[in-house]
Amino acid sequence: MELFQFILSRREMIQELAIEHFYLVLLAGAISILIGVILGVAITYNRVAARIVLGVCQVLMVIPSFAMLGFLLPFFGIGFRTGVVALILYCLLPVTQNTYIGILEIPPSVLESAKGMGMSPFTILWKIKIPLALPVIIAGFRTAMIMIVGIAAIAAFIGAGGLGEMIFQGISRSQANRILTGAIFIAMIALLLDVLMSRLEEYLMARVR
Repeated sequence: MELFQFILSRREMIQELAIEHFYLVLLAGAISILIGVILGVAITYNRVAARIVLGVCQVLMVIPSFAMLGFLLPFFGIGFRTGVVALILYCLLPVTQNTYIGILEIPPSVLESAKGMGMSPFTILWKIKIPLALPVIIAGFRTAMIMIVGIAAIAAFIGAGGLGEMIFQGISRSQANRILTGAIFIAMIALLLDVLMSRLEEYLMARVR
């Protein structure tokens, strides 16, 4: 009851922070899928480049969140922009890797048939490779989006906004209600994004079929 009353008494602030958090995650996710898909497609044409790019993405993925934010601060300053850049870097591995794997798993016979029909490389990419790799690509994007919902909370430490502010306030003031409220609403955003990604996957797969 105490937690419920706390949420009701601060519902406007919670709503504002939740919208900031959601926007931060969506913006970073949208930019990362654009960059990740382009990178994933590009490295399918060069195995050496693939090893280098995926290796760099793996290194970025394992850097602790606070270290990543600290490294980016001199370049982007304190605030929302640094948070977005950090989340994009964390998203790159699952999106790029899944795009790369999804295209490589397409049977060579399918691509040879497309070439035999006189399709140009761009037409093969747009009408054969991307549609057939789409389930794997979306799976990577879905994983990345759910993952960065939690990382976005840490971005509040450098002024990026979002529900992480409530968690850090709760820690500094030793207020369990603030910490629990922030954690609960971050989990709710993760569940909402999972549902949205599921609906997007169903829609895109129906279009591909």
